Amino acid sequence: MSKKQKFPFLVGSKWTAMQETFGWRHFIVTNRKNEGNLVFAELKAACGGTHPHSGNRTVCFWLNAKALNERSLWLPGWQALSEQLPPNTADREDLA
Repeated sequence: MSKKQKFPFLVGSKWTAMQETFGWRHFIVTNRKNEGNLVFAELKAACGGTHPHSGNRTVCFWLNAKALNERSLWLPGWQALSEQLPPNTADREDLA
């Protein structure tokens, strides 16, 4: 009997960072890596974003996939900024 795979739909999933990460908020999982009991996800900036301090290379990084379950850090899918803000600040004009 085969073991159940952790995070079976990880590759191709889309995520929104609650805070800017390397200058970007929207990411897509492009790869996964299993190391022992841990699963890592490679995230790439969705807009093909580059970071000025990385020689304008595309922004990619590896993250423990469990961190994607932390809703204070990551939201599933690509969310608009207004959807990420607390309800009392979403209607403020100075944030638009």
